[in-house]
Amino acid sequence: MHRHEWYQKIYESFPAIIGEARRFGETLSLGKLNSQFGLYSGASSCPARLPNYVIDAIVEANKIEVLPVRNVEDELRAVAKDIFGDAYDAAVVNTCEAALRVVIETLMAPPFMRKGDAYRGRMIFPYGEDIEWGAAYGRAFPPKYKNAAIDRSVSAGELGMEAKCLPNLDTIFVKFANARYEVHGVRQNLVPLLTDINVDATTERLRVACERHVEFLSGFHTVGYDTPGYGYGEMAENGAPRLMQEIGALARDYDLPFLIDAASCVPGIGVSPKEAGADVMVWSMDKAGRAPAAGLIVGTEETMLSVRKALGLAGQRFGHVSSHGKAVHSATDPGRDTVVALTAYLKVVRDEPDRIRRPVDQYHDIVVEAFKDLKPVRFRDKLIFTKSYHMGGTELNYSNTWDGDGFGIPLFTLEDLYADTNPILLATQAMGIEPATIYAGNMLLNPGLGLLNDDGELIPERAELAARALVKSVEIVCTHAGLGD
Repeated sequence: MHRHEWYQKIYESFPAIIGEARRFGETLSLGKLNSQFGLYSGASSCPARLPNYVIDAIVEANKIEVLPVRNVEDELRAVAKDIFGDAYDAAVVNTCEAALRVVIETLMAPPFMRKGDAYRGRMIFPYGEDIEWGAAYGRAFPPKYKNAAIDRSVSAGELGMEAKCLPNLDTIFVKFANARYEVHGVRQNLVPLLTDINVDATTERLRVACERHVEFLSGFHTVGYDTPGYGYGEMAENGAPRLMQEIGALARDYDLPFLIDAASCVPGIGVSPKEAGADVMVWSMDKAGRAPAAGLIVGTEETMLSVRKALGLAGQRFGHVSSHGKAVHSATDPGRDTVVALTAYLKVVRDEPDRIRRPVDQYHDIVVEAFKDLKPVRFRDKLIFTKSYHMGGTELNYSNTWDGDGFGIPLFTLEDLYADTNPILLATQAMGIEPATIYAGNMLLNPGLGLLNDDGELIPERAELAARALVKSVEIVCTHAGLGD
C-alpha cells in the first residue's frame, strides 16, 4: 500500500476510532469530569485559567483610583531587567503575533520614507515547523517554498498568510542538514523531521545562503524551542541550543538582528536571549505562561530602543525615560490590566522559579511512565521524551518510529491539527479531554490546562488520567492503521 492510500484508509476509519475512544473514556468515567482538563495549554485558542496570584494582582490594581499605564509598564520593565540583566529591556504588546510584526517590521523590513525606490531586505529562516508565523512576513525565496509561507494553517489566500507579507521583504528558506522532509497526513503537506540534524553542516548551509544574498540581508529569524523535534536538541555548555548560538554568531558577523520566536515557551526559566545569542526574543504569555493574552518582547537595550519607539514607549511625549503614547505600532497596546497581570507572573518566575518548574518535573515523569505500556511494543524505544522548562512541559517526539522499512505511528500535519483530521486528537476529545498539540511527529504536553490547582500545583490524579488517555488514543489509531503487534 502506498503512503497516501494508507492515510486515506486511516481517514475512512475515523468513525470507528472515535467510537472506540468514546467507549474507553466511559470506562475511566471521564465524562463525569465534563472536559475539565487537557494535555496542553500552549494554544491561545484554548488558554489555561489564570492562577490566583495573577488574578489577585489585577484586583488589587483596580482598587487604585489613578494608575497610569506608564507606571505599570515601568514596573514590568524593571522585573524583566531583574530576570535578564540590565543590558536587556522589555515591552509588551497584545499578542505574540503582534510582537513578531513589530520586531520584523521595525528591525528587518526596509525603510519607506526616503526618496527613490525602496530596496529589498531578506531575512534568513531555517526551514522547520511553525514557519507560517514569522516567515510569512516575507516573500518566500526560492519560490519553490511559497507554499510553505502561504498555504499553511488552513488560512491561505489574500486574507490569510499571504497578506502578512511586508513590502520589499523576502524570507530565505534554508533546510536543516540531515533532516528529512517527507509528505504525510490526511491534509497532505511537507513534514520536517528534525531529530537527527547536523548542527555544523546546517550552519554551513546558512553561511552559504548569507553569502549568496549578502547584498540584501536584513536579519535572521527562527522558531525558538529547545527540543529535538524542532531541530534544536543539541545543547551547548550553557544549556542553550548550539544551532541557535551559531545563528547568533552569523548575525553578529553580518551586523544584523537575530529574532527568536519562543511563542509557546516560558521566559526566565528557560533559554534566554543572551544564552542563545539573540538580539530579541518574543513569547506568547497565555500559553505555557499563565498570564492573559500578551506578547512579551525582550532584547538588548540597543535593539529594544527602536522597538520601544515604534510602540510609543520611548518617552518623547513626557519628561520621563518612558511614556505611553502614539506611534506606528500603538494599535498593539495590550491594556493596563494585562501588563499588571503579566508583571505578577514574571515576579513569580523571578522570585519562585521552582513554583513553575515543579509541575513540569512531575508531569514529565507521569507521561514517561504512562508510555511504558504503549502498544505496539516495537515503538516504545523509538520515542524521544524531552523535558523543557523553556517550553514549560514535555516534547514527546515519535518520528523515529519511521526509521525502519515499514510505516510508523502516523505523522500528521499542522493542517490536520486545524482541520480536525488528526485522529489522535479526535480520539482524545472523544474521551472527554482537551487534546495535546500534535503535528510533525511532535506531541507537545504541559500541565496548565486544568491539571493545576489555584496555586499552580499539579493535580496528579488528573495528570495520570490525561496521560493514560493519550496513550490509549495512540494505540487505537495504530490498531486501525494496521500497526498492531
